[in-house]
Amino acid sequence: MTSEVADDTADQDVFGGVDSHADTIHVAVISDNGGHLADAEFRTTTAGYAAALAVLNAHGLVIAIGVEGTASYGAGFTRAARSAGLQVVEVNRPDRSERRRIGKSDRIDAYAAARAALSDGPPVPPRTTPSPAYAPCTTPPAPPSKPAPQP
Repeated sequence: MTSEVADDTADQDVFGGVDSHADTIHVAVISDNGGHLADAEFRTTTAGYAAALAVLNAHGLVIAIGVEGTASYGAGFTRAARSAGLQVVEVNRPDRSERRRIGKSDRIDAYAAARAALSDGPPVPPRTTPSPAYAPCTTPPAPPSKPAPQP
C-alpha cells in the first residue's frame, strides 16, 4: 500500500471482521458504506495479532471489529484488540443458506463478520429510567390479598 492511499483513507471510518482458527486468523476491512478495502491472513501469535491490528488501523478509524469465536479461537485476537482500545463484537458465523449462496472461505467469512459489525453499529447504552411516554401504560400495583380464613 502506498502512502498516498493511506493519506486518502486515514480519516474514514472502517469496520473489521475476523474469521478465527487454531493456527490463523483472516482479517477483512470494510468502509462505513460496506465497500471492501483489504483482507489478509495472519498467524495466531502476538506478532500476528499486532500485524492484523496494523492492517485495520492503516485503513482508517476502526469503529468496531466483528470476531467469530471471541471465547475460543478468536480469544487471543480479541484480547489484543481490546487492549489496543478497539471495540470487539461477537458475531455469529454466516447461516447455512448464505454459505450455500455465496460460498465458504476464510476471506468470505471475514468480510461477513465485518458486515455484521457494521450493521450492529455502536452499542446503545441501556436506559436507567423508563421513558415518560410509557408511564400511562404501567399497570397499577395489585391490591393486597385478603388473609385466609382461620379454621
